[in-house]
Amino acid sequence: MGSEYSTAAHWPHEFSEPGLQKWAENLRRQLAAPRVSLGLVFMSPRFFDRAQQVLEILRVHAHIPLLAGCSSQSLIVGDHEVEKDAGLTLGLYALPGADLRAVHFSQEQVEEANGPGYWHLETGVEPDRSNGWLTFINPFHLDSETWLRTWNEAYAPLPVLGGLASGESDAQATQVYLNGEVYPEGGVAISVGGAVRVVGVTSQACTPIGQTWTLTKVEQNIIHRIGNRPAYEVLAETFNQLPSDQQETARGNLFIGLVVNEYLEDFQRGDFLIRNLLGADPQSGSIAVGALPRLGQTIQFQRRSAATADEDMRELLARAKQQLGDTPIYGGCLCSCNGRGQSLFGQPNHDAQMVQQRFGPLGLAGFFCNGEIGPVGQKSFLHGHTASLALFVKKTD
Repeated sequence: MGSEYSTAAHWPHEFSEPGLQKWAENLRRQLAAPRVSLGLVFMSPRFFDRAQQVLEILRVHAHIPLLAGCSSQSLIVGDHEVEKDAGLTLGLYALPGADLRAVHFSQEQVEEANGPGYWHLETGVEPDRSNGWLTFINPFHLDSETWLRTWNEAYAPLPVLGGLASGESDAQATQVYLNGEVYPEGGVAISVGGAVRVVGVTSQACTPIGQTWTLTKVEQNIIHRIGNRPAYEVLAETFNQLPSDQQETARGNLFIGLVVNEYLEDFQRGDFLIRNLLGADPQSGSIAVGALPRLGQTIQFQRRSAATADEDMRELLARAKQQLGDTPIYGGCLCSCNGRGQSLFGQPNHDAQMVQQRFGPLGLAGFFCNGEIGPVGQKSFLHGHTASLALFVKKTD
C-alpha cells in the first residue's frame, strides 16, 4: 500500500538472497518518483544473523541512499500489523527537497553530553537545519530518558518521534540499523530538514476524567495536596463520580495527566503528559506518580481502556488532518506500543488501519515498541501504551 511518494511491503519468508533482491526491485518500481530519499526497515529476531546481508541487498536493489530501522517481534506495514512470526518490512519514501542527515549515537555520548552544543557538534546538525527527528533506540544499552532530556535541550521544540526496539522476549538483545551497519547498542537518529518536515501524532490511549486541578504541595514524585486538599481525597472523589460501568474498567487503569505548557488558554486532549499512578495512601492523603511534577502544575486524572485508546487516536488523527489541510503528505512511520495491537483492541490492525483511513493511501512502515517517543507540547517524551505517528509532510512556510 502506498502513494506516488511512498510504498511499503512485508517479506514473510525466510532469508533468500535472490528472493529479497527481486522483492526489493519490485517495491522500488512501485514508486512513481524518480529516486528514493529514505528507506525504513524493521526486522524480526529470526533475521539477526543475516541482518547485515539483508541491509546490503535492500540498499543495492531498492536504490536506497539512506536506510535506517531496528528489530522488533511485531511489525507494521500499510494497513496491516503483523504480530506473529513477522519477517521484515520495508518502507520507501521519496521526499522532494528533503535534507536528510543520520547518525548513530552511543551510551558513552549520552554520558558525555554537557549542554545543547554537544549534540550539535556530534551530529553535525544545527537546530535551524532540521525540521524534526526520527529515532530508533536499543532500550537495554542506552539510557533513553537521559538521552531524550539532553536531546530536547539541544533541539526542542523540534519534534522527536520513534521508538525503542524489541527482540527476543527472553533475551535483552535488539538491533538498530543505519545504512549497512548493524548496531547491537545505542540509537539511530535521522534529521529531516529542507523542504520536508515531520508532523507528529502522539496518542497516549487515555481520556481525561473529572476536572483540571492545580498541584499545591509536591515533594519529588509524591503529590501531597491538589487544590489545597489531600491528593488522595481528590483522586477518590474523581473515581467515585464516574458512572459505575466506567468505574469497573478504570480500576487499575487510572493515570495522571500533567500539563506540559501552562500558557494555553484551555487544556484539551493531547496537552497532557500521561504518567503512572504508582500508589495512593489514604492515611497520609498522598499519591505517588511516575514523574517529577512541580508545584503549581495543572493536572487531570485519566482513564485507559481499549475504548479510550480508540477515542484518543481517532480524535488526535482528525485534529492533525484538519491542521494539515491540503498539505501534501509523502508517507509515514508508525511506532506502536507492544501492549496495543490485538491484546488491547481484540482485533487486528487497529492503529495502522486508522492511520490509513485518515491519511491514506499512504506508504506506512513501523513496528511494535518497548517504549514510544513523541512530542507533547514543545518537548518530546518517552511514553508507554502509545501510538507515535511520524508523517513526512511538505514544508509550506
